[in-house]
Amino acid sequence: MAARLTAYLVAFIVAATLIAGLIAGARRDADGPVDMIIVNGKVFTGEEETAEAVAVQGNKVLRVGSNREIQRLARPQTTVIDAKGGSVLPGFNDAHLHLLSGGLALDQVTLDEAATTDAVRETVRAWAEANPSAGWVRGRGWLYGAFGDQLPTRQMLDQWVGARPAYLVSYDGHTGWANSAALAEAGITRDTLDPQNGVIVRDKRGEPTGLLKEAAMTLVSRALPAPSRDDRLAALAAAVVEANRVGITSVQVAGGTTDDLELLADLRDEGDLNVRVYQALTVDGTEDTAELDAMDRLRDRIGDDPMLKTGAVKLEADGVVETHTAAMIEPYEGTSERGQLRQSSETLSRLVSDLDARGWQVMTHAIGDAAIRATLDAYEAAAATPAPARGRRHRVEHVETPDAADVDRFGSVGVVASVQPAHGLPPRDDDPWAKNLGTDRAARGWRSASLAKAGATLAFGSDWPVAPLDPLMGIFVAVNRTTVDGEPEGGWQPAERLSLAEAIRAYTSGGAFASFDEQRKGTLDEDMLADIVILSEDVFSLPPERLLEAEVVATIVDGKVVYRRDAADGTNR
Repeated sequence: MAARLTAYLVAFIVAATLIAGLIAGARRDADGPVDMIIVNGKVFTGEEETAEAVAVQGNKVLRVGSNREIQRLARPQTTVIDAKGGSVLPGFNDAHLHLLSGGLALDQVTLDEAATTDAVRETVRAWAEANPSAGWVRGRGWLYGAFGDQLPTRQMLDQWVGARPAYLVSYDGHTGWANSAALAEAGITRDTLDPQNGVIVRDKRGEPTGLLKEAAMTLVSRALPAPSRDDRLAALAAAVVEANRVGITSVQVAGGTTDDLELLADLRDEGDLNVRVYQALTVDGTEDTAELDAMDRLRDRIGDDPMLKTGAVKLEADGVVETHTAAMIEPYEGTSERGQLRQSSETLSRLVSDLDARGWQVMTHAIGDAAIRATLDAYEAAAATPAPARGRRHRVEHVETPDAADVDRFGSVGVVASVQPAHGLPPRDDDPWAKNLGTDRAARGWRSASLAKAGATLAFGSDWPVAPLDPLMGIFVAVNRTTVDGEPEGGWQPAERLSLAEAIRAYTSGGAFASFDEQRKGTLDEDMLADIVILSEDVFSLPPERLLEAEVVATIVDGKVVYRRDAADGTNR
């Protein structure tokens, strides 16, 4: 009798298991086929690195688990990607860049690696000779330190390119360098007045030297041949390809026009927008009600599209340290200059409160400690009023030199710290940034760890084309606080180093939070958007100083492979 009961029990268990398997299979089939699986990886979901594989269905993550679990989901039509032991991460989210200008710069003179005057000269000459049909010699990226204690002049460019107009923007985007022909095209003479918030640098005789600070740059930019609509579309498309190549699946554009937004919409509609875009619109600091009303309508018309949306505005509170235009509490080293705010603290606070009441997220460029303090004051004042429907996530962009008394306010006020870690390379002895600040203030630069401990959400970006687009470079600097060559030994201000997991989160889930998207991207979890990057190495097993040995093998956006290294350069893994 006992034997018979045992046989019945075994038969029942087997039958139940079979039925459960059929039900599970039917449920899976009802949901549609599994389109892609990634196996043999070191999967970092955003919280931990314990899984081996990921299954993608449509444009969402279906499951994260072991190789065995995920391989069982495969069907004949499923694309299988072998990560070969490399890291599988949420797609990188660049929280601060300039997509259109970055795309346009791909076809211009690039000077970010020209570390000496001789290198600048040869790079400019080579480009001019290779592009004889280009009316203007245009480019960006020159370093202040490349010219030693001097600054570049129009006469230098006159010698290098002759009578062709030439205009080169500094690496930080806040100083223009024009030759005599370009100044003539722009109508700039010794009698031209400095515009508001701008300076035409002049020699001892009062003649323009060719350098134009801040708003004075617009005097030349207005004279530049405007790129056509097709040129701008092509530049955006090229920028998207470049972003995919370095593992970026989402970008947040730090300022632009409604025309830029319409171009991105066209790119999306043509199926060429292989990166998710959160486009901020630039507000110049004046309160134009009609303009703000038009921006409100455009935001509402575009809606919360996961591929393209707006909802942020970009303000400028100050300039940059290198040219003494960042607003500082105490004077720059060895001078009486403090820089200045672009608008008064009262005007900034009123503008922020107005934008906040309309439901806009405010992104404010604030580099100097005085500008950071004024921006936090404005955000704190806005927080005293009822919050808009989606809440508040106002941001300080750059946060280069916060005063110690203001670091904790990022957490208490609930402000996102939008930081570009690759800017924070250890300063050289001749670096004008460090020389202008002085030793004590320079030691407060790029305080990522302190901001995180204070409760700020860190959102990392590149500021491309001001700095390299590659997120791995930013992560390397944030984790090591050294140059690529390992200088200084032990790291610059090592207490500000982040762990690798913290740095990756700042480039993924932190960015998603900063654009109100954490409910759908930034981590690799079930039902999150399938935005994924696969690296050639398991970065968590590499020594921190070797992080840059990892390369992007594949980039996946919306469940589709948009970049593969083997397809791009002919290599195989």
